[in-house]
Parts: sequence; structure tokens; C-alpha cells
Amino acid sequence: MLDAKNLTLHYGQSQILYDVTLSAKAGVVTAVMGTNGVGKTSLLKAIAGRHPASAGEIMIGGESIAVGSAFNAARHGVAYVPQGREVFPMMTVLENLQTGFACLPRTQWGIPDHIFDLFPVLREMQTRRSGDLSGGQQQQLAIARALITRPKVLLLDEPTEGIQPNVIQQIGDAISMLRTQGEIAIVLVEQNADFAFNLADEFVLMSRGRVTRKVAKKDYTKAALISDLAI
Repeated sequence: MLDAKNLTLHYGQSQILYDVTLSAKAGVVTAVMGTNGVGKTSLLKAIAGRHPASAGEIMIGGESIAVGSAFNAARHGVAYVPQGREVFPMMTVLENLQTGFACLPRTQWGIPDHIFDLFPVLREMQTRRSGDLSGGQQQQLAIARALITRPKVLLLDEPTEGIQPNVIQQIGDAISMLRTQGEIAIVLVEQNADFAFNLADEFVLMSRGRVTRKVAKKDYTKAALISDLAI
């Protein structure tokens, strides 16, 4: 579903990504792992059009898309849940969800029932301002808002950061359900090794802006993952 090839990215004169190639299949969770500052978030931003890549190609479902346009990426099926959630705090839960309509044709403007099935707490809080929600509830809202766009590729950047354990479990269950449906390629950036290892099917390790290893879960152990992250 996703093929990002030879992505190079700069912030000013500083090069952050070096010819990074990443593929993700529908119905598969691909975990991008590495220590802080290795380029994981920059990679997601490049795919999502939040920061233009200096070079490289991004393909969604076999179709090449222009890099550097978040709206264009969303129209082609890329949904990005950023680190820090970035919900609109003065808007209600319902209004936040409705912002996901922006990249959809008007005939698809609606909130499917399965969104509230994945995150039942949001059904109860539709009229509450999102700024009044807990961090975990805001994270569920951010993921739900991304799913409103009917994505082919879902990019999740640190979804467990600062979240209470019971909500982490709920988010993990939601990701597992999306994987089981087999329609979305899920790319997960996560520092929580336990969470990532329990969910992911494939691992991509990064260091200093480069991919250093790709390995399937069947050929990996959690101990090996933790050891690789410590290097």
C-alpha cells in the first residue's frame, strides 16, 4: 500500500534523512524504531506531506504522489496522527472529528459507526471541548479523526506517549482491530518496546537518518529488539 523510496530530507542546511526506503502492506503493522533524534518523526512528516522531502518518491497503492503537500497526501489516503495529538482544544469532539471531512468529497461527509465502536468514550463526549479531555482521550480522538479520512495508510507517531496504561491497552486493541480488517497499512513509530513488539508484524530500525535493519517479527525477539535499540 505504501512505498517510500530513497527519501532524503533537509531542515535548512542539515540533512536528516539519507535515502530512506520504507514499504508497508495493508493489514500489517510496520514499526519504525530507533532512539530519539534518528529521523523517525521526520520520515512520517515526509510521507504525510508535512515537510517536503528533498528527493525520493512516495507511492500509495501503486500511484506516485507529489511530496510536500499534506492535503495532497491526505487526498491520496495518507492519515497522520502526530506526536502530541494536535487536537483543536476549543472545538468539541464532534467538531474535531468533522475536520477530517476536509479531504473527502461531500458525499462521504459522515462519521461511520465503527469509529465510535473503536473508541466508545468519544460517543459519550461529542459535545465536550477536546481541551477538557484527558491525554488518553485526546489521543483516541486524534486517531479517530485520522480514520474519518478513510485512509489507506495510517501513520502513528508515539501514540502511547504520556498515556495512562488502561488507555494504552484500548489504543492497542483498536490498532489490532484495524490490522485484522486488512484494509489499512499501519506505520507505527513508538518508543515503548513492549507495545511495539506486541503489535508489530515487521520492524524497521533507524539510526542517524538511515534504515539499518528490516526484520519480520517471526525472525525477531523482544530481547533482540531491546538490544538493537540500545546500540
